Amino acid sequence: MSHDAQDHVSTGRLPGRDVVGEAVQRAYEDFRSLGEGEVIQDVPALADADPDLFGVALVHVDGTEHTAGDSGHRFTIQSISKAFVYALVCQEIGHDAVLARVGVDNTGVPFDSVLAIEHNEGHPMNPMVNAGAIATTGLVPGASRDDRWGFVLEGLSRFAGRDLEVDEEVFSSESKENERNLGLAHLLQGHDRLSGDPAEVVDTYTRQCALLVDARDLAVMGATLAGGGVNPVTGVQVVDPSICRDTLSVLASTGMYERSGEWLFEVGAPAKSGISGGIVTVSPGKGAIGTFSAPLDDAGSSVRGRRATSQLARELGLDVFASRAAPRRSSTT
Repeated sequence: MSHDAQDHVSTGRLPGRDVVGEAVQRAYEDFRSLGEGEVIQDVPALADADPDLFGVALVHVDGTEHTAGDSGHRFTIQSISKAFVYALVCQEIGHDAVLARVGVDNTGVPFDSVLAIEHNEGHPMNPMVNAGAIATTGLVPGASRDDRWGFVLEGLSRFAGRDLEVDEEVFSSESKENERNLGLAHLLQGHDRLSGDPAEVVDTYTRQCALLVDARDLAVMGATLAGGGVNPVTGVQVVDPSICRDTLSVLASTGMYERSGEWLFEVGAPAKSGISGGIVTVSPGKGAIGTFSAPLDDAGSSVRGRRATSQLARELGLDVFASRAAPRRSSTT
């Protein structure tokens, strides 16, 4: 008798509502005054972000929500969009096609590096760094520029459970600083690793990064990946369970750039950060955490968000590598 592999997925469950709510509030209180990190200065429209804002949200796969602090403050999603566009493209064209074009291995170099492309004969290797993300966005389907942008916007909105919109000021600011991404796109095209016109693909990629979200949105989006692709708020099946598995496996190994190994060691759950100060962290079968705080560490991740997430992962059992000894069977004679 055959069985569906999904019947045998077991990841435990989160503690009770009160326990989780208290833990979220405590994580906010414990780190709200932390003064470490610096607001990014490379993008003028992001440089004036309020360093004191800090929001934490956790959403269960059943839709239960917990928020603390500035969880409703909106900021641009930036690189966190890479994870969800990757999922949408995998859903549309399939696991093998995306793997062949983009790859899944950690490059071990900064997110905007050219070296990883040249060292791998034009293969971008990692969908969570800029080159791989641009190659992924190049695979977005559509007969026109508007169709392709519509696919991205509607897909990310389904993940968030509401209609998202672009921060036009940030989009304009980042477009003026896009020479490096355009260079990556042309390099990919030269190696036959980019579908579409480089300028158009980079424009779409920049727009997706400029979508406005808040910490709660990130938690809802992450909880959709944690719950087999079903948005816990709307009940909409955004992507298939197998696509969630593919996306989370990539995030586990590459989502926090060259610090991904350190993140897994300290937190133990797939995650993605963005230079605006957002982090989404996913515990399969349980839920997801979204955090926002603009000051970043030297790897480009929110300092408060990293510390709060690490604490919540330990307190709530979100670490996918943690286990406890099973009861021993009593011996009989």
